[in-house]
Amino acid sequence: MRYFTAIIHQDGGSAYGLTFPDLPGCFAAADSWDGIPAAATEAIDLWFEDMPDVVPASLEAIRHRPDVAEALASGAVLMPVPYIPADTAMERVNVSMERALLRAIDETAKARKMTRSSFLASAARRELVGTASR
Repeated sequence: MRYFTAIIHQDGGSAYGLTFPDLPGCFAAADSWDGIPAAATEAIDLWFEDMPDVVPASLEAIRHRPDVAEALASGAVLMPVPYIPADTAMERVNVSMERALLRAIDETAKARKMTRSSFLASAARRELVGTASR
């Protein structure tokens, strides 16, 4: 998992705007602070659909960029955004957990018309990056 730094700004009562110094042209908007992780993840996913792989710069390097310093002076904040690259290859794993927890997972997955695997993957992604599976 890699982390890309987002510059988050808000003008007055508008939505939060996000830009990513390492990803030219990648931007997002969120109506609330809580909506930022999902908006950021979606924007990064879409950006990487058409762009080559990028190694994120360090937070220190980002802070020293003149455009970022200017944004911070204007009230913007920086936020690291976790990114898990898309990889459609499936891999079988063996996990152990409490029997009652497994039953609860299976019941919930069935009610949501999901497989156990897709439910666990969605829950793991939500825990890691703050959004549900793609």
